[in-house]
Amino acid sequence: MMEPRPFEVHASGSLLHGTKADLVPGDLLVPGHASNFEAGRTANHVYVTATLDAATWGAELAAGQGRGRIYLVEPVGALEDDPNVTDRKYPGNPTRSYRTREAVRVVDELVGWVGHSPAQLQARRDGLADLQRRGLAVIDD
Repeated sequence: MMEPRPFEVHASGSLLHGTKADLVPGDLLVPGHASNFEAGRTANHVYVTATLDAATWGAELAAGQGRGRIYLVEPVGALEDDPNVTDRKYPGNPTRSYRTREAVRVVDELVGWVGHSPAQLQARRDGLADLQRRGLAVIDD
């Protein structure tokens, strides 16, 4: 399998959620838990995407121990564009990234996905660390 390609909608047409949490079908992801991406912060939204690339970044960069996981999910309520991606980086939402204040149900785990190269992953981590150092790692949640 190849590395995920940016902006390419996953072949299943499903929404995806990348994390390190060990979940099973039927589990609900709900806001109000520790953020996957900022220590000491409570997430007010659950984030989902239609692209394998964005879900892979979520799985690889999420806080916690263990391996990254990607789940096929279905929202219980309304979605909105994720302003952290769509407004700041990719106008028009080509990453098909969304968030919700309501629950998201795990439908299945996506297995056999391929992560980004070690060089890409390190470059992304270095970039995020630089934003943090400069006080620019702001999450609109």
